[in-house]
Amino acid sequence: MSPKRLFRSLAVAEAVTWTILIVAMILKYGAGLDAAVLVGGSIHGLVFLAYAFAAVLVGVNQRWRLGIIAVAVLAAVVPYATVPLELRLAGRGRLDGEWRRERTEHPLDARVVDRLLRWFLARPALLTAVAVLGVAAVFAVLLIVGPPGGREA
Repeated sequence: MSPKRLFRSLAVAEAVTWTILIVAMILKYGAGLDAAVLVGGSIHGLVFLAYAFAAVLVGVNQRWRLGIIAVAVLAAVVPYATVPLELRLAGRGRLDGEWRRERTEHPLDARVVDRLLRWFLARPALLTAVAVLGVAAVFAVLLIVGPPGGREA
C-alpha cells in the first residue's frame, strides 16, 4: 500500500466515523440511547488515533514540514476535514511517491527520524505491530481517562 493510499483510506475512514459519532449523538440525545455514543465514540476514537499515526508516518515519509503534519493530525478534530485536506495534499503532489526504504543524497535522509522510518519500513510486520499496539495502548489510556466532557456529558 502506497503512502497516498494509506492516507486516503484513513482520511475517508475518519470522515465516515464522524458520521457514526454524529448519528450516535442524535440517538443518545434524541432517543435516550446512551450506549450509542459509547459504541460510536469508541469506533471514531480508534480510527482517529489510526489516522493520526498514519498522518505522522506519511508526513515523515513525504518530508512534510512539521506544520503540515500538525495540520493533517488536527484536521481530524474538525468533522469531515480529513477528506478535503487529502484532496488538497494529493492535488499538490504531497502524497506522490512510494515509501522511502533506501537512503538518498537528500540532506534530510541523515536525520534520526528518517533513519528510524527506513528501519521500520524494512520491517513492515514490526511496523504494523508497533502501530497497532501503540494505537491500542493510547486508546486504552483514553478509555480509562474517560470521554471528553466527562461520562455524564
